[in-house]
Amino acid sequence: MPVFKDHFSAQAADYARYRPHYPAGLFRWLAEASPARALAWDCATGNGQVAAGLALHFAEVLATDASAEQLRQAPAIPGVRYRVEPAEQSTLGDEAADLVTVGQALHWFDLDRFYREARRVLRPGGVVAAWCYNLLSCDPEIEAVVGRFYHELVGPYWPADRIKVERGYRDLAFPFEPLAPPELALHADWDLEQLLGYLGTWSASQRYRAERGADPLREIAQPLAAAWGSPDLKRRIKWPLHFLVGRV
Repeated sequence: MPVFKDHFSAQAADYARYRPHYPAGLFRWLAEASPARALAWDCATGNGQVAAGLALHFAEVLATDASAEQLRQAPAIPGVRYRVEPAEQSTLGDEAADLVTVGQALHWFDLDRFYREARRVLRPGGVVAAWCYNLLSCDPEIEAVVGRFYHELVGPYWPADRIKVERGYRDLAFPFEPLAPPELALHADWDLEQLLGYLGTWSASQRYRAERGADPLREIAQPLAAAWGSPDLKRRIKWPLHFLVGRV
C-alpha cells in the first residue's frame, strides 16, 4: 500500500465550506472528450466537488479518497458512490471506467502506481484528466498580502510536493496521448471572511498551527482587511487551472 499523505482530514469541514467550485464548462468538456458516459472515477475526491460536477454528465461516478473524514463531509448525490481507498489501488475492475479525474491532488500521488492503475481501469480510448490551481488573482493589493502570507509566513510549512503545483504540473511525467483542454479557471465572489477561511484550509496553514500553536491568519488579518475595504464587500477572485489530460 502506498503511503497516504494526509494534509486535509483535520480541516475537512472547513475544506468543504471554503474551497472554490469548479466551472461547469470543465465537466462538459470532460464528458465530450470521454469515449462514453457510463462511469467516471474521481480520485482523491475530498468533499466531492468534482464528483458532483461529473454526476451531471455520467450515469455513475465512483468518488474515492483515502481520508474517511473528508468523505464524511461529502454530500449524498444521485449517481455518486463514495469509497475510502487510495488512488493507487482501486477496487474497480479492468476497463471499467470512461474517465479518471484528479482535481488538485495529483502532486500527492505515487505517480507510477497511479498511472498503472488508471491504465488498468480505463476502457480503450478512456481519458485521464488532472488539474491544479495555485495563487489567486484579485486586486493587486490583496494579491500582495496573500503572496507574502504564502511565501514568507507559511512558506516554510508547505510540503515539498507543493512545488509541483507552483509549476503548474509542467514537470510531471504523463504517459498518455495528450489532449488539449480549453482555458478554464475557478471564480468566486467572496467577502473577507470567506477568503480568510480559504487561506486557513491550506496545508501549510495547518502545519503552522500544529507546530507553533498559533494561527498564522492573525498575522495578516489587519493588512488584508485594510486592502479589502468593507468586510462584507464581495470581490471577484480567480484561479487559473493548469491541466494534464490524455487518452489511453
